[in-house]
Amino acid sequence: MSKHETPSLSRTLGPLMLWGLGVGYVISGNYFGWNLGLAAGGSWGMLLALIPVIIMYGCFTFCYTEMACAIPKAGGAFDYGTRAYGSTFGLFCGTSQLVEFVFAPPAIALGLGAYMAGFFPGISPIFTAVAAYILFTLVNISGVKTAASVELLVTAVAVIGLLIFAGNTLPHFDLNNLELGSLPFGWTGVAAAIPFAIWFFLAIEGVANVAEETINPQKNILHGFGAAITTLVILCALTFFSSVGASGWQSAVYPVGSIEPSDSPLPLVFQKIGISSSWQNAILVFGLFGIVASLNGIILAAGRALYEMAKSGFAPKPLAAIHSRFNSPHGALVANLIIGILALLTGRTGDLITIACFGALALYFLSMLSYLKLKKSEPDMERPFKAPLYPIAPYAALIISSGCFIAMAWFTPWHALIFLAFLLTFTLLTKLINKHRNEKI
Repeated sequence: MSKHETPSLSRTLGPLMLWGLGVGYVISGNYFGWNLGLAAGGSWGMLLALIPVIIMYGCFTFCYTEMACAIPKAGGAFDYGTRAYGSTFGLFCGTSQLVEFVFAPPAIALGLGAYMAGFFPGISPIFTAVAAYILFTLVNISGVKTAASVELLVTAVAVIGLLIFAGNTLPHFDLNNLELGSLPFGWTGVAAAIPFAIWFFLAIEGVANVAEETINPQKNILHGFGAAITTLVILCALTFFSSVGASGWQSAVYPVGSIEPSDSPLPLVFQKIGISSSWQNAILVFGLFGIVASLNGIILAAGRALYEMAKSGFAPKPLAAIHSRFNSPHGALVANLIIGILALLTGRTGDLITIACFGALALYFLSMLSYLKLKKSEPDMERPFKAPLYPIAPYAALIISSGCFIAMAWFTPWHALIFLAFLLTFTLLTKLINKHRNEKI
């Protein structure tokens, strides 16, 4: 690129890279975080939360893929919402996406710190989390091809780790273990387990945010999304049933002699069923790969989401800066890093997961409204892929996401207020930023 050219995002990603990103965004949810749903609802509470969540993600992914193929832009839901209902609606979509993508990485980084503590107990998990957050922000600044290549490698290793875990635990599976304290808090436990069921799939929609960096996005995004969601459903089922079925749900939550939930459940299960310490250490290593995959991947998607909003005038202009050498949105990546570290310093993994899930559910609900509107207002739009089960799929995703949001808000009102405060504050700031430009938002 000559010095007179304007830096821009470059198309380098194929379907395999998109699979790596789609699975990588999410795969840490198999290694930690989901087990907090067991503490909230027991085995059956978590399972009953998982069933509608899986249906929601299946339906949502079909519809979101259709929009991503038709409107392949880095803003994802922000661009779809703006096209469907205008800039104010798009701003709500984009801000919901930012809440998800900004609050999820700190939770993931804390999980990384917990796994590292298994090897280096003298090092603070928060110190490890901050260092990792900075490191993988720098990896993403170095360019999407580098970040995606790292993502594909660590994701493949993390998938292998989950298969090894299942291979060691499934021989110990006993259906009776699913019944042990299966619904300790009744139906309220099901509602309380919802955010941790979502954690198994949170951020898969980030595939859409690299649309501007995808070769032939109208074709490859479909393949990447489809392969990723299929892989994740299989891994979710394997992890849940092999963990709980091997030794009961408590063994995946509480270390021996502790009443505090652990952020590294899979080694706990190995310990409970008598798997050797060498395998316990091995699963810690695989867990690190899985957590790194999600941390790196969501940092990548978050940068693109904020970059697109800034480029469209919905965030400060410096956040739309593209690095002249690496063609990466370094301004947005650094801004997300600062906010993420502030959230990370709270050290409250479960709270960060819950807030990220509020952002995700709002995003899913608003995205389905956009999808339904565009189907009616622009029936002739070129759609390389059309979602099956229309209109059942979008309405199912719409109903389940809104139901999950209401249930979570009922049982965790403070987290809902934090999400709404972030949403309204960002909207107000954006209006003030754009006031001098005489733009209608």
